[in-house]
Amino acid sequence: MSVIIAILVLGFLIFVHELGHFMVAKWVGIHVFEFSLGFGPQLLGYQKNKESTKYALRILPLGGFVRMAGMDADETEEGVDPAANFNDKPLKSRFAVISAGSVMNFLAAVLLFIITFSAIGVPAASETNVIGEVLADSPAVTAGLQSGDRIVSINETSTPTWTTVAESIQESGENNIHVVVERGEERLDFTVTPHYEPDAKAYQIGVAQQLLWEKQGLFAAIKLGLIQSFQLSKLVLDGFVAMIAGQLSADDVAGPVGITVAIGNAAAGGAGSLMIFTALLAINLALLNLLPIPALDGSKLVFLLIEGVRGRPVAPEKEGFVNLIGFAMLMLVFILVTYNDIARIITGG
Repeated sequence: MSVIIAILVLGFLIFVHELGHFMVAKWVGIHVFEFSLGFGPQLLGYQKNKESTKYALRILPLGGFVRMAGMDADETEEGVDPAANFNDKPLKSRFAVISAGSVMNFLAAVLLFIITFSAIGVPAASETNVIGEVLADSPAVTAGLQSGDRIVSINETSTPTWTTVAESIQESGENNIHVVVERGEERLDFTVTPHYEPDAKAYQIGVAQQLLWEKQGLFAAIKLGLIQSFQLSKLVLDGFVAMIAGQLSADDVAGPVGITVAIGNAAAGGAGSLMIFTALLAINLALLNLLPIPALDGSKLVFLLIEGVRGRPVAPEKEGFVNLIGFAMLMLVFILVTYNDIARIITGG
């Protein structure tokens, strides 16, 4: 089920991205040969006539493309008006077409936040003593604690709030603790051994508090959606900078397998969690595509900026060579992060 949800989420983000390119291309008068989701052999396709745009769904759900007339030297077709070629359009029109994919992804993130905050709510940590989530491979799982358990006491001390739960665990250090919970009509006893978590600088047993969703009015949701989108954009950019500076390793980067697992985890938290995570992925996709990496939209924008400064475009063979090298590097990174994803799953990391 997680794989199906992941395909739907990623397919939605790819569709939105390519729709941005497609809509602006049509708007500025560029002829579009094909609008495709996925790569490889075609599964489904529709084309009204030979002169119209072909819409296709392909077998590999790893991206998509909008094939436009005149974007490459050999992308010409009989019957297409030369004025409808990409490379014959003004610089500002071509810049708008290339940047439109990322703009659409960002707007999709804003819209997802607004819908979530107004229809479902803003997630806020609850102070109740009810376990919202039990983390995998944690002492709590080993002991038998479950999501929904109400922690009544720890070491004979009453724990009416989540703060008292956290304080009681912290005070115990690495010593075994006696936990009493209410599960439905039952009252159960467990012995749990906390472990020290260096990142949090605290002793933990692997439980998280409940999230309460507080619905917002439309105007408040719009404001919060914009704020959240820009704040997350800053965090994503900070992550890119840290990666370039060598402060993040390849082990900290998730590939398709890791993203699929993360989407599944988000879906397990409900519709609100899934929509918020989808918005985060949309922002990641928007900013990633704007990086000046060959074969990405950001690289094409750099070539257009160079053309604007020089007054003439970069030679197609040179641009093609740079994009070919960049694509090869992206494939190597893709293989590396996928390997790391699988290794993390196998080792429980």
